[in-house]
Amino acid sequence: MVQTPTQSLTLDEFLKLPETKPASEFIDGQIIQKPMPQGKHSTVQIDLGASINLALKPSRTARAYPELRCTFGGRSIVPDLAVFTWERIPRDENGEVANTFAIAPDWTIEILSPDQSQTRVVRNILHCLAHGTQMGWLIDPDEKLVFVYFADRTIAVFEEMGDRLPVPAFAESFTLTVGQLFSWLEE
Repeated sequence: MVQTPTQSLTLDEFLKLPETKPASEFIDGQIIQKPMPQGKHSTVQIDLGASINLALKPSRTARAYPELRCTFGGRSIVPDLAVFTWERIPRDENGEVANTFAIAPDWTIEILSPDQSQTRVVRNILHCLAHGTQMGWLIDPDEKLVFVYFADRTIAVFEEMGDRLPVPAFAESFTLTVGQLFSWLEE
């Protein structure tokens, strides 16, 4: 992650800055740029998001958004996938999806990149849970395991290929095993 020089900015000032590629996040008064996604990260992100949407979007249960800026609780973060239940998706005056999401996702999913601080990613997941997120996943493609953070902040590790990954209650129609998740890297 790239960190900008320590200059004092408010969240409102940060939100007025131009977007960066890759995205920058505002955490504890600092601007921290996320690492550029690499092959494994991008593969898992696009296939997982598409699979969640295939299972949950047609019934208007929920929708997964890749790299969506979520600003709440004094932070502005960009989870790799932010999943919102249908009724919580912010809408504009025309009833269309809003551009600004000023709420925590219902399910936050992060995919660890090789040069990324696992501590910083975990802190973002915990921040989401403290603000109403039902579940967080931290996927480690190199270790082929998934840390699942529940709303009560208990953590479970799933690494057996046959392990079925837990999902939030609203997403029960979506099923995925560790083996299915990481098989996308072989396709």
